[in-house]
Amino acid sequence: MDITNHVAIVTGASSGIGEYTAGLLAAKGCHVVVNYRENAEGAEQAVRACAAAGTEAIAVKGDVAKNEDCRALAAAAMDKWGRIDALVNNAGISRMAKGGHMDGLSAEDFADVFAVNVTGCYLMACAVVPHMQAAGRGCIVNVSSIAGINGKGSSIAYATSKGALNTMTLSLARSLAPEIRVNSVCPGMVDTRWHRQLLDADSFEKMRDTVERTTPLRHVITAEDVARSIMFMIEGAEYITGEIMTVDSGAHL
Repeated sequence: MDITNHVAIVTGASSGIGEYTAGLLAAKGCHVVVNYRENAEGAEQAVRACAAAGTEAIAVKGDVAKNEDCRALAAAAMDKWGRIDALVNNAGISRMAKGGHMDGLSAEDFADVFAVNVTGCYLMACAVVPHMQAAGRGCIVNVSSIAGINGKGSSIAYATSKGALNTMTLSLARSLAPEIRVNSVCPGMVDTRWHRQLLDADSFEKMRDTVERTTPLRHVITAEDVARSIMFMIEGAEYITGEIMTVDSGAHL
């Protein structure tokens, strides 16, 4: 599919997977709304990279856990370009807690994680779907996690939220067809700044070494790897919807 002059909203696009996705979209001629919550400098850097690729991009601050911010993101795209073709729900948070420590996560921790990882994705979908339906086409890609499939990850709250996101992907895919496709991309361990910040340096390197030694493909997934998978769902998967795609070098096998 040719996405020249299409418009995409990428949440959490000031670094990592979101930043790479914005750059790849721009390289294919797609205009981008670069969403960020705190990292304004990173968002502006992503905007400059898009401009260097020859397309337009705007940075829009917003917390996807807030309905008014989600509506503002959609409005920014419509005001600037008059269309929304793709939504990449990439913004996400976690809380570190060992699975066996039931007191390691408070009710507030659970609520915070779900507000961004689940409710935020739903609110963003609600904000863009009317515009996609009016145009008769569109796609949504939810950046989930292998944790949502195997129940592992940084915490029970995180894994549970990603499992819920995968289920929501299936529900939305069924409900919004045939005009709108909805898919999930589920990375395994990804070498990003976000992931490194969740773990101490020694734990991260041990995990990285384990992935390199034990996965069938002997490769640690990068932000660019995930971004390319997202791009496939946007431009190369015209007849794929409701798919939960793992990107983990075969770690799930």
